[in-house]
Amino acid sequence: MTHGSKTEVELKSVLEKALKKINGNKENELCRYLPMEAGGYMHHFTFRKMKGESPKELIELINAHVLSVEKPKTVTPKPRAPRGSRKRRDQLHFTKHDIERILHMARLAGDKEMVRKLTQKDLKQIRRELINSIKNSRIDPELWNAYVEAVSNQNATAEAIASGQTLVAN
Repeated sequence: MTHGSKTEVELKSVLEKALKKINGNKENELCRYLPMEAGGYMHHFTFRKMKGESPKELIELINAHVLSVEKPKTVTPKPRAPRGSRKRRDQLHFTKHDIERILHMARLAGDKEMVRKLTQKDLKQIRRELINSIKNSRIDPELWNAYVEAVSNQNATAEAIASGQTLVAN
């Protein structure tokens, strides 16, 4: 489109008239008056794209929905999915306090497997705690076992990746 072409001048005139009619200041405010086939009103990016690529079509839309109508009406927004709609509903959500209570019960029952599952930490965290316990002259066999297990899991993962095997969580 060349600068100052007939269509460009016409579009500018139509935009000015439409903005006056809706008492708007910015061109983007016209978007709320232009319905889309998929529902809702025109997105401001689409408005900008049409302004550059298909100004005649934009002029027709503005004429039909703003200028030729006695009192232009805003289009209701496209219904959006409610926030959090993709959250999994089949999983239980525990607070930190809940997990501490379950962990305490597992320790009282002597269920080492459950204690291990509830206290899983990453290798960095375990290493940090192990070094601190050594500095404080404390011996914690469970912490050492957790470290050995984390290192062996990391090595097994690295070997599986190197050999191209698929991993199965236990």
